Amino acid sequence: MNLVEYAEFVVKSLVQEPDLVRVQSFQEEDVTILDVMVPESEMGVVIGKSGHVIHAIRTLIQAYAYVNKSGKVRINVESF
Repeated sequence: MNLVEYAEFVVKSLVQEPDLVRVQSFQEEDVTILDVMVPESEMGVVIGKSGHVIHAIRTLIQAYAYVNKSGKVRINVESF
């Protein structure tokens, strides 16, 4: 499982409509940027109260990247 697939797995596990979640990966210098797209109705679930859920998601993905020697990762969450 690569980094994008792992990020999709984590976010899809949280939302009501997992088929609408999209994750794209971009390389910028020495950082991998993951753009996570979720429906606007699911943003509250992904971000969580006071940002605790998104912080946990970022921690999980960064730990996965570290274990798999994928380098630095930045996660952006956007709605559509």
